[in-house]
Amino acid sequence: MMAEEAGALPLDLSLLAHSVDDPAVSVIPNFRCGAALDFDAVVAFGRQCDVVTFDHEVVNLDALATLEAEGCVVAPSPRALRFATDKAFQRETFAQHRLPVPDFIVLRTLDHDAIAAFCSQRPVVVVKAARGGYDGRGVTVVSGDPTDVVRDLLPHTPVVLEEFLELSGEVAVTVVTARDGSTVLYPPVDTVQRNGMCVEVNVPSTLSPAALNAATQLATTVAELVAAVGVLAIELFVTARGVVINEVATRPHNSGHWSIEGATTSQFVNHLRAVGGLSLGAPTVGAPLITMINVVGGTTEPPWSALAALNGVTVHHYRKANRPGRKLGHVTIVSDEPTAHDQRIQRVRHLLAK
Repeated sequence: MMAEEAGALPLDLSLLAHSVDDPAVSVIPNFRCGAALDFDAVVAFGRQCDVVTFDHEVVNLDALATLEAEGCVVAPSPRALRFATDKAFQRETFAQHRLPVPDFIVLRTLDHDAIAAFCSQRPVVVVKAARGGYDGRGVTVVSGDPTDVVRDLLPHTPVVLEEFLELSGEVAVTVVTARDGSTVLYPPVDTVQRNGMCVEVNVPSTLSPAALNAATQLATTVAELVAAVGVLAIELFVTARGVVINEVATRPHNSGHWSIEGATTSQFVNHLRAVGGLSLGAPTVGAPLITMINVVGGTTEPPWSALAALNGVTVHHYRKANRPGRKLGHVTIVSDEPTAHDQRIQRVRHLLAK
C-alpha cells in the first residue's frame, strides 16, 4: 500500500522482499530478495539506499545500527524501532517516564515469587511475549496461575506479565514526524478488537471530548519520547482510571488504513514524505463517517467481487495467499449520513460472515 500511494512523490523506491511472491514485488520492480532478520541481507540492501524505512518491525536492529553508523538515514531509527519490537523495553521506558501503562512486571527468568506476588490481588492477568507477538499472537489472558504460560515463553523471549483491564473503549492515534521535527496528528479513531486483532476502525471517535483530548495529549507525549521519524501509531485503552497506553507501532498501521480514502493525505503518503525529507501533508478528514473493516482469511476465499460491487465501499486486496486468521485486505466505507453508512457496514459484515 505504501508503494501504491507513492504516486507523484519524487522518490525512487527499492524493496527488500522475502521472496518473489511477496505482494509488494508486483508494485516495486526494483527489489532484492532477502530476509529482514538477516544481518548481511539488510546491510547489503541498505548500502544501496539513501533512506531505509519499513512496513513492519521484524527486522535486524543490529544491521540497521550498522547502516546508521555508515551514514545511511534509517527512519525510524533503531532506537525508535525497539519500542515496537520489545514490549518489555516499551513498558519499562514508559513507566520510567511516568506515562500511564497497565501495572506490570517483566520476567526474564521463571521467578515463582514474583509471579505469585503480582497475581495475589489479580485473579485475571495478561501474559505477553516481549518479542515476536503480532495480531494477538504471543498474548494470553489467564485466569488463575499463569506460570505454565510464562514457562513456555521464556526460552524464546522475556515475558511481560500485566494486569487485565476492564475497558470502556479502545482508540488509536496516528502521529507523523518529519526529519525536521515537524509533526501532523490524525484524529483519534475508535478501534474494535477480536481475539487480539483489530477488525474495525471508525471515524470519528464516539468517545467523550475529555477522553479524546486525553488520548491526543498522551499520543503527543509518546511521540516526543519515541522520536520515530515517519508514522507512529499509538493504541490506547480507555478505562475507568483514564486513558492507558496499550502498544505503539513505528510504521503505517492498520488503524490508519482509513486515511487512504478518508483523509486529505493518507498515512502512507505522509510516512514517505516524512522519511524522504519532504514537507508533510494535511491529515484533514474528508467525510462525516468513515469505517475500515479488515478482510480476514478463513476456510474459503473472501467475496472480493461482491464487496467491490457495493456502493460507497472501496476494496483493498493485498494479494496474499488465504490463510485462516491472516489479514488479506480491507474495505473502507465513506458516507455522508448515518443511515446509508450503517446499511453499508451491515452489507459488508454480512458478506464477510458467509
